[in-house]
Amino acid sequence: MDEAIRRRTLDIAAYMLRRRATVRQAAAAFGLSKSSVHKDMDQRLPLLDPQLSRKVTALLRYNKAVRHIRGGESTRRRYQHGL
Repeated sequence: MDEAIRRRTLDIAAYMLRRRATVRQAAAAFGLSKSSVHKDMDQRLPLLDPQLSRKVTALLRYNKAVRHIRGGESTRRRYQHGL
């Protein structure tokens, strides 16, 4: 694995855990696509740091479980402030 990708994967994982960030938030912060962040977290991180990977996987599961709530909140805020 390329050193830049290895470093990026670890940096994204640390960022997500530190800020409890979603994949979208991490992608925006690092200037990447959601697909790239997912690939880094799902495929590359387990090879680099299995313990860190388990923590990120737990965060991803949590984010998926509450996404219906977040979606409703963002829609509510959008319409409160006007389109």
